[in-house]
Amino acid sequence: MAHGHMIPSLDMAKLFASQGVKATIITTPLNVPFFSKSIQRASDHLGIDIDIRTLKFPAAEAGLPEGCENADAITSNEQAMGLLMKFLPATAMLQEPLEHLLQECRPDCLVADMFFPWATDAAAKFGIPRLVFHGTGFFAFCAAECIRLYEPHKKVSSDSDPFVVPNLPGDIKLTIRQLPTSFINQDNRNGLTRLLEEARESELKSFGVVVNSFYELEQAYADHFRQVMGRKAWHIGPLSLCNREIEDKAERGKEASIDERECLKWLDSKKPMSVVYVCFGSVANFISAQLMEIAVGLEASGQPFIWVVRRDKNDKGNEDWLPEGFEKRVEGKGLIIRGWAPQVLILDHEATGGFVTHCGWNSTLEAVSAGVPMVTWPVSAEQFYNEKLVTQVLENGVAVGVQRWVRFVGDFVESEKIEKAVKEVMVGDKAEEVRSRAKALADMAKRAIDKGGSSYSSLQALIEELSQSRH
Repeated sequence: MAHGHMIPSLDMAKLFASQGVKATIITTPLNVPFFSKSIQRASDHLGIDIDIRTLKFPAAEAGLPEGCENADAITSNEQAMGLLMKFLPATAMLQEPLEHLLQECRPDCLVADMFFPWATDAAAKFGIPRLVFHGTGFFAFCAAECIRLYEPHKKVSSDSDPFVVPNLPGDIKLTIRQLPTSFINQDNRNGLTRLLEEARESELKSFGVVVNSFYELEQAYADHFRQVMGRKAWHIGPLSLCNREIEDKAERGKEASIDERECLKWLDSKKPMSVVYVCFGSVANFISAQLMEIAVGLEASGQPFIWVVRRDKNDKGNEDWLPEGFEKRVEGKGLIIRGWAPQVLILDHEATGGFVTHCGWNSTLEAVSAGVPMVTWPVSAEQFYNEKLVTQVLENGVAVGVQRWVRFVGDFVESEKIEKAVKEVMVGDKAEEVRSRAKALADMAKRAIDKGGSSYSSLQALIEELSQSRH
């Protein structure tokens, strides 16, 4: 029940339905509008039939304000962390109504998000296999599990000393500062820590895991996940590539704050691979001082840019967060989108040559699929792991230099670092090398979902296994 999870879930429903499988999305009433337009288009244009069923979300019983039915409604609230700690356990109240629905519909499989660990038991009551969806890739799974098992962070003398992640292919180095707080404060177990433990136990009892990735992207880690960690998994991505029409790309997620035609017209006026796109996802918020540094860094880079700005609601400082005269100076060269942007449409455009990203898995995979090099600026969740995949394993991006994991609001980065990283992926010899690798990965991504490709074959194998399980 967060946009970063709902977007690929909708794509997954479309993907299953395109293979002749009847797909039904289960959500809560206030989240229905998020799915309905796209489902209607899939029905009208592709003849794909996807049903929607709703379960009432008990916001009031959980002590949540009216309208809190997804994480977006929470992170835009001043008491975000407190609300999140109420919201996550409240989702468990959906177990009983889900069981009634499963009893009525008797599906052959239930795909449920990792944050619903109780879904495995609910499905098991009716002999229904449950698949887990995490919304991230193999690399992050494996890195987190190796750190949990071997605790390398407990063997370093300071939080800035790098350590190698044991038993993980690729000699990957991290610091304590870059780890989620759940690893560091294990003695101070909160609701989220307990939920993650329950999710792990639930996954071990489930039928397996569906992964929004493709084998060629993280081969060593897909193998590690299956062979070393012993988990059943099917890679069926990149899921974003199931959106072929401009409308589907433009309205993937919430409705964009800018008309897609206006956005495309602006991009059409720019040279190929000249525009840097800057966006930090649907959760991260930055204070005015950080937005000022981004503005200065972008202007100094000399590159045309599209910058998606999400304000920190807690920032009561100066509302004038742009340098004086900035918008006038960058007129025609810079486009600021305040709100939601048609990201896949922008990344797919030939004018886009770089992407400053928080390294959320959807954004990372969308950039990979579009062949766009990245400037990595992780904030929280598993984003520091994704940064390592991009900068150390795939080498299709460069790091801006963030050193600290921070929930919701990112670590502070100076304008000089932003300018340097943007130039590094946009101009010069290194930019050419990074771009070449990015383009090769995009070709692999498209081949993976085509008939006979690795993800196409994995999806067919999953459907076949579920069919056999049914009989």
